[in-house]
Amino acid sequence: MPGRLSRTEKKSLAKQEAARYVELRKQGVDEVSNTEEAAALRNYRLRSKKRKGLLRKKEASLASVLFPGVSPQSYYMGEDIAVYADLVESRKTQVPFEFYDLPVCPPPDLKFKRIRKNLGAKLQGHASKPAPFGIKVKQQKGCTPMCLVSLGGKKLRWMRKLVERQYRVQLTLDQLPVLMRSKELNYAVRGYPVGFRAPPSYTGLKNDEFYIYNHLRFTITYREDSSSFDGARITGFDVHPVSIEHQLDGDSVTPSSKISTCNEPGAADVVNNPNTYLALRTGPSGEPVKVLYSYEVNWVSSDLPWADRWDVYLIGSPDDDIHYFAIVNSLMIVLFLTGAIATIMIRTLRKDIAGYNEMQTLEEAQEETGWKLVHGDVFRPPEFSPMLLSVATGAGVQLGLAFGLSMLCAILKLLNPMNKGQTLTSILVLYVLCGSVGGYVSARMYKFFDGKAWKLNSLYSALALPGGLVSIFIVLNIFLSFAGAATAVSFLTILALFALWICVSAPLVFVGSYFGLRANKMEIPVKTNQIARVVPDTPWHVHPLVTITLGGILPFGSVCIELAFIMSALWLHQIYYVMGFLLVVVIILGFTCAEVAVVMCYLQLCSEDHRWWWKSFWNCASAGAYLMLYSLWFLGSRLDLVGVLPVVVYLTYMGMISILFSLFCGSVGVLASLWFNRTIYSAVKVD
Repeated sequence: MPGRLSRTEKKSLAKQEAARYVELRKQGVDEVSNTEEAAALRNYRLRSKKRKGLLRKKEASLASVLFPGVSPQSYYMGEDIAVYADLVESRKTQVPFEFYDLPVCPPPDLKFKRIRKNLGAKLQGHASKPAPFGIKVKQQKGCTPMCLVSLGGKKLRWMRKLVERQYRVQLTLDQLPVLMRSKELNYAVRGYPVGFRAPPSYTGLKNDEFYIYNHLRFTITYREDSSSFDGARITGFDVHPVSIEHQLDGDSVTPSSKISTCNEPGAADVVNNPNTYLALRTGPSGEPVKVLYSYEVNWVSSDLPWADRWDVYLIGSPDDDIHYFAIVNSLMIVLFLTGAIATIMIRTLRKDIAGYNEMQTLEEAQEETGWKLVHGDVFRPPEFSPMLLSVATGAGVQLGLAFGLSMLCAILKLLNPMNKGQTLTSILVLYVLCGSVGGYVSARMYKFFDGKAWKLNSLYSALALPGGLVSIFIVLNIFLSFAGAATAVSFLTILALFALWICVSAPLVFVGSYFGLRANKMEIPVKTNQIARVVPDTPWHVHPLVTITLGGILPFGSVCIELAFIMSALWLHQIYYVMGFLLVVVIILGFTCAEVAVVMCYLQLCSEDHRWWWKSFWNCASAGAYLMLYSLWFLGSRLDLVGVLPVVVYLTYMGMISILFSLFCGSVGVLASLWFNRTIYSAVKVD
């Protein structure tokens, strides 16, 4: 067994790999094809992603990183294999459609394995169905006509709109998304466009012309190794779309029909030719355009290992080094705040506590200033809605715990981030199961505030946040249903969500509230005066507008770099799988919120302002406002949305995410400030 490389040997090997990469790129070798040189370039580009482990990094394949526990599937000669059609989506609009919403050929008669959808996949609109392509393993297939479709009226105008908004069709084969590759341009992109748009300068017409891709040339690469496994394993799934106006002899087409531009003896290869593009426009007399769909399949043997077949999909994605920079950025903020808190706790507070405890005479006690002066009011319940504060704190704790547990499950390989909808499903289920924790925290807080309406507290904890989010979701779902979007959720799915909420979440919240109310009231180190102390004029630096505005900057700054990747995954259809980085960033966010809240609370108490409850919440919760502002910047600079509904969908979902982000940050701020106040006031002697 070879020993581990020394640091010098590793550096030397890294230099050699870098030199080879530069040399191959100078020779014009692309990174997206299935050649040995291209695979070597991809392996170098993705070297940091192919490592697992926290301290001792071990080499691993992307298949084991993206699909932990998934074993390769072997296929045999002549076996029917299904191509599954997923969403038809666009970056220009957040309104996807199902494949069979388009005027395409009907589903195949063959019965393939049905892909079961989880709750998250249903909410996201993923509905994989067998596509109308008949493919057999290792059997070449020339141009094969499928069906003839007439487009006219609304359907034709809708197809032109899909082409204009750059919709792409997503297909999968053996869990591999279909790819469009270009060796010349060195790019690979998932899915293929519905069609393309040609400007007047290209067509010579007065207006833009729209063309449809009606012929697909599939290239499926596979690997065989009789010494290691039986059959063939799929290692690549490519498509080359072609727009061609087939020559028709009748009004009906079947796979056995003879088409002069497709499958007749001596027919030329189907290629993109400007003279034969199929335009999406009606005939001279207004007759509908006839679209003949066809396809062909090429099977190509390859030496690419099955474990490396995902490499090409991540070419161009951000390196893991950027995620490390994000964590270092967050840690710098935490270290800065930790230094500030250390100064407060070790120097200032120790000096204050020693001075307060050494006061001997009545005159000295009467002259006390600073945070000790408000000891009789610091634990007074908030003047405004103690009920709302306790419910919001409980909801934030429930959200943070559910999200953290979901990320932990992803790290432990209990869920697969690449499995459509699985991450969202786990967050929803864990949020429901954490309802008892949220109810417990809310009830303990409400009891501490001497609240009497404990039944209302339990009801609000169970119904307020889920009810508000579900109501917004249902209203948005109505508009999506009218638009025919694939993300429009069925009534049965909404009913399942409602049942999960009422039958599982609410009872767990009630159980948590019961134990929270039964628990002893939190002890405080000082007595609360019967009459509240008058708050003097506060300095400008502790004014609520100033603290709330400044308080949210550091929590948002600690996550803003990682947030860019998450936003790209949510709205630009990029792959995000580094849940370990995300969990670390969330933990750092929690520490940042706690430290910001402690510093702000100390400054406020030193100004003799004892009304810290809501201020400690909003000082951190304002990070949600910065998240919303960031989403508006992202909308204007990174997205190119077309139409009103896509913008409404984007702003609605980002608004909901910002609210949840605010609740988590605010709850951490309140609980950290409560711990801080109990700690410092228990250290001073109060007569």
